[in-house]
Amino acid sequence: MTVEQPTRGILAGLSRPFATGFILTLGGLTAIGLGVAVSSLSTVLISIAFALFVALGLDPVVQSLVKRGVGRGWSITIVFTALALLVAGVLMLVLPTLVGQITQFATDIPHLIASFQNSSTFAWLQKTFGTDVSSVVSEIEAYLVHPDRVATLGRGVLQVGGTIAATLSGIIIVLVLSLYFLASLPAITTGFTRLLPARNRPKAAAMTEEITSSVGSYLGGMVVLAFCNAIVALVLHLALALPFPLLMAVIAFCITLIPLVGSVLYWGLATVIALFTGPLAALIFAAVYLLYMQLEAYVLTPRVMSRAISVPGALVVIGALVGGTLLGLLGALIAIPVTASVLLIIKQILVPKQDAKV
Repeated sequence: MTVEQPTRGILAGLSRPFATGFILTLGGLTAIGLGVAVSSLSTVLISIAFALFVALGLDPVVQSLVKRGVGRGWSITIVFTALALLVAGVLMLVLPTLVGQITQFATDIPHLIASFQNSSTFAWLQKTFGTDVSSVVSEIEAYLVHPDRVATLGRGVLQVGGTIAATLSGIIIVLVLSLYFLASLPAITTGFTRLLPARNRPKAAAMTEEITSSVGSYLGGMVVLAFCNAIVALVLHLALALPFPLLMAVIAFCITLIPLVGSVLYWGLATVIALFTGPLAALIFAAVYLLYMQLEAYVLTPRVMSRAISVPGALVVIGALVGGTLLGLLGALIAIPVTASVLLIIKQILVPKQDAKV
């Protein structure tokens, strides 16, 4: 293409301003429409992403059963039935108590504030920072117990009920989709490789297998580590008589799914909440949980994540921050597998091409 050809195209467009403007406007409206459609389908897309990652997380377990002589169909049935029973059991066990503890937390706010005002921690804060601490606490208490806030709390309880119903329906949708994805995962990977030229299919199939197995191992490992964090948090809250042990265990499981920074975030949050019980309990909780974090970092994580793709620590933090900012918990969860997959592609495709150049 010569230089004159783009110039002729521009001049032709300027000679027909109405048609050119119409095409540009139509393209802009199409882009806006696609953006609105994607925004409207965000919940569906997030459910699909969750289901796909659940399927990838369950696939290593299915593969292990297949290697033991169990057919893939029966392996999927066994694994998925166990998952469904586990989810149903956790919901039946946790949900009623969790709702009760959230309600109790909302109604016990004045008592918690009063206990905090009588604690030595409050006395130290007041001695250090002066009467401003008392005024701040009084304003918080007046805000929370105001009749308008009580009415808002009532509406919030209804919203929580609606959110729980929506969450349950979302869990069911994710489970059903993950079953279909898990059953058709080999066909999906085969179909993906067939889109590539025949000469590239063997290498693409090997890379796809390595990526999917590593992502599955990573997601399964994150769930195991988050479950260990939840158990430790529950035991510590029960042993130290800290408030809302089951609620804090659920929060620990959700937060510690975020790689690297999740445990630190929960450690800080739970320690601050433990201060309402007393400085000694908060100190013991902080020390013991910090000790567990070291055990997790140097003993549990290397064993659980032995098959996952290794990613530099700086990229882990950056990926978790970027993913969490864009997609919340889902983004933080999938950021590390995506980063690991990109690194694997760079190492096996881009770097060899660059090395082959003289």
